[in-house]
Amino acid sequence: MKINLHKCEVDMGDIYEKLEGLLKNLGFKKNELRIYWLLLEKNSAMRITEIKEELGISERSVREHVLNLYRRGVLKRDLIQKGWLGYVYSAVSPAELLTKIRENMVKKINELEKELKRDNIK
Repeated sequence: MKINLHKCEVDMGDIYEKLEGLLKNLGFKKNELRIYWLLLEKNSAMRITEIKEELGISERSVREHVLNLYRRGVLKRDLIQKGWLGYVYSAVSPAELLTKIRENMVKKINELEKELKRDNIK
């Protein structure tokens, strides 16, 4: 998919490919990536059962991956009540995801630097 921004053509496929490579390097699993891309593409919140049906993977697997993604800040979760209580999940934008990744990496680097200084390791 190509988007023209002020006469500057951007190939979103290339950007998504690079983002996927980064996420794989950070340890994201194949089905976690599939769930993220599905929710991003749908651009609407989905229940666990809807994700399961769409991707053809077990409900248990979807629950596990969705929880991992939610804990990592990749997915947002909203409580809904439609005759039953449950959650729906949606993807954060790629820009928001990159910001979260950057913040997390900087935090971890700062923690390591403090430990190195504390232990006087050069």
